[in-house]
Amino acid sequence: MKKPLLFLLLSFLLIPLLGLSGRSYDICVYGATSGGVVAALQADRMGKSVLLLEPYKHVGGSTTGGLSAVDVGNPATIGGIAREYFAKLAERYGKTLKFDNYFAHTGGDFVIEPSGAEKLFLEYIAESNIDLFYDKKIVSAQKRDAKIQSITMLDGTVYEAKVFIDATYEGDLMALAGVSYTTTREANSQYRETGNGFSIREDRYYPSVYWGVPGENGRRPDGKGIWDRDLPISPYIDPTNRESGLLPTIKPYQGEQNGERAAGVQAYCFRLCMTNDPDNRIPISKPDNYDPWNYEIQRRFIQACLLQGDDMDIRWFTKLDPLVNGKWDFNTATFGSNIPGLSWEWPDANWAKRKELYDYQRDYHVGLLYFLATDPVVPEKLREEARSFGLCKDEFADNGGWPYQIYVREARRMVSGLVMNENHCTGALDAPKPIAMASYGIDIHEIQRIAYKDMIVREGKSPARVKVKPFGIGYGSIVPKENECTNLLVTFSLSASHVAFGSIRMEPTFMMLNQSAASAAVQAVDEDIPIQEINYDALRKKILADGQILSLPSRE
Repeated sequence: MKKPLLFLLLSFLLIPLLGLSGRSYDICVYGATSGGVVAALQADRMGKSVLLLEPYKHVGGSTTGGLSAVDVGNPATIGGIAREYFAKLAERYGKTLKFDNYFAHTGGDFVIEPSGAEKLFLEYIAESNIDLFYDKKIVSAQKRDAKIQSITMLDGTVYEAKVFIDATYEGDLMALAGVSYTTTREANSQYRETGNGFSIREDRYYPSVYWGVPGENGRRPDGKGIWDRDLPISPYIDPTNRESGLLPTIKPYQGEQNGERAAGVQAYCFRLCMTNDPDNRIPISKPDNYDPWNYEIQRRFIQACLLQGDDMDIRWFTKLDPLVNGKWDFNTATFGSNIPGLSWEWPDANWAKRKELYDYQRDYHVGLLYFLATDPVVPEKLREEARSFGLCKDEFADNGGWPYQIYVREARRMVSGLVMNENHCTGALDAPKPIAMASYGIDIHEIQRIAYKDMIVREGKSPARVKVKPFGIGYGSIVPKENECTNLLVTFSLSASHVAFGSIRMEPTFMMLNQSAASAAVQAVDEDIPIQEINYDALRKKILADGQILSLPSRE
């Protein structure tokens, strides 16, 4: 029966005043990251009404936000929509991706342009029935017993759904829903691991005069790149006086022992899309708040390198990978754009504080580029190279060429009935009910810089090129404890130890987890059951039917 005109008019007037969206959905995906878009697409393809909410103004997260040299691991583990997406992108550059069983590391044929990546995501969404809304910053979640009824945004709008998927990098919906999480590195003893907790690697990521000769690719035979170059550098304001205080970003060593439970998550940076094509380059200019003292560590590092006879270039300060169309993916280095410590505040910060931290990280990064291009301590060869690069006019055009997305390597991690850990990565344990595979090495950036034995030491850094056996990620790791929430799946801030998360956190894996999560959400909607009670055999059948990968054939 048609609703009376007066009812419709009142609804139209009252809904905005009350802050209601006016529609309840089968599935709400919070966070239009790469994984969030995949989750929404999967649910839409399975015939459900889908709401996709993005806190900012662009879709794709890190995949469209500058992380253009993709961390792949074993391409054979990539399936489903993720394989479809990357293959389609590659075709647009005249490439055919190979999803063979080998270890691909980073980049290679798996390179993208941020603008091209976002364009493809938007094309997918345009072809769907997904309702996408931007600038939706969550502030609360309303629950009845252990079930989310609705979520409220900063602008007052309220959205209802039967099942929710938290696809943010920070786990914002998860936290507001009262689900257990941690931002602490577990002690090795908690999950019988070897690489967790406080960590100073005197055998690897430790200041040393000796370096050796890297190959043409900038790497030594053991895989360490020139961007990992480290030397003994004083952490004190007056290099010879311990009582003078510590340089910016340096924390004191307080007697912690390796393997002990410790605070902190991986350092963040921006993944810049840079070019040395004069026709597309935005030159780096001096920031308004530029302070050379912020780069005193880099100054001392340069002086130490020159004393050792290093023929320095830009790779001493950024790992850079070639992209397409004259562009490069600028990452970080030992004393590059990471700001250890800033990441500690980010996960639980409110929206205003995150904006402040974003601006601080951006200003620091711009200042570093300006320092390398202009400071007299920088060798002229390096200054000239730094000046030759700039941001791209045709990337992030509405943000001055600067990425929208800070590179959140790690934030909150849920604590559920299944915690993925180092033993799953190495093959010592098999996770029950696998829903996707991970294969990248345990890649953990420094947690902090500390003053240790009168040197600056990167605490918490682990080798990115430590291989793992491709391993399954269990369904239980994306599902909260049933007494905490029965209609929420958490796909990036999943339940994993700090060490295991260092392998799982890669974008292709994130996308695959989200496709499986959406399939589980649809089953929960269809059967009106808690997400903890889905039929795994039926889910597995659907995952495999969609071309996803849950195991690899032996190469023996």
